[in-house]
Amino acid sequence: MKRVDLFGTKVDVATMDETVQKIMTRIDRQQFTQHVVVNVAKLVNMQSDEALAAAVSGCDIINIDGMGVVWGARALGYRIPERIAGIDLFDRLLSAAASRRYPVFFLGATEAVLASAVEQCRARYRSLEIAGSHHGYFWGNERDVADVIRRSGARLLFVAITSPKKERFINDWGRELGVDFVMGVGGTFDVVAGKVRRAPLWMQRCGLEWFFRVLQEPRRMWKRYLITNSAFLFMVGKAWISPRRS
Repeated sequence: MKRVDLFGTKVDVATMDETVQKIMTRIDRQQFTQHVVVNVAKLVNMQSDEALAAAVSGCDIINIDGMGVVWGARALGYRIPERIAGIDLFDRLLSAAASRRYPVFFLGATEAVLASAVEQCRARYRSLEIAGSHHGYFWGNERDVADVIRRSGARLLFVAITSPKKERFINDWGRELGVDFVMGVGGTFDVVAGKVRRAPLWMQRCGLEWFFRVLQEPRRMWKRYLITNSAFLFMVGKAWISPRRS
């Protein structure tokens, strides 16, 4: 896969099929792989959060999630084939893990949401081996949780914790978890469990998933998206103008 520099971060330019194939090949070889996706909010926050930027940059595979980033990159001249949505990649990897009998571990969300997400995944992927699960409210006991994951025998770990906590946890403990693959999946468990609805396909394609989130949780989300979306537009505009001035 080709890598390009986007606002100081090296991101992988690849299709979903190429990404899944790359990940599964590395897992087959037991080659430790740390994966992350970047969206508008994360790219904006990385400009001022050095620890988050270092955690993301240290990953083996960095995909673009969010149509805003895809469009911004294309405006700057990069050929981005498609968006790699974290929840869609999660689905593809569970299917691949089930077919290979690779055990997985789910980390994150509340106990109720996690239990529901595990139940839904068991029902959808009959041959999926879920080695274990743990809620996402364990701060101060990170080592104990890392030990639980390592003892589970899981090959793939999915971490559904908000940024930048999940990136920092994965970066700090990744190679001590005993897994071959670790990926942050944000609010995926909430969607799988049915707590949060995913935007209709037409809104996903139009880059309006953020607006759908605001409609569902206006008090919590409106300020976040107003600030980060505006900042990202400024970043793209500045980068687009700079080379033309020189």
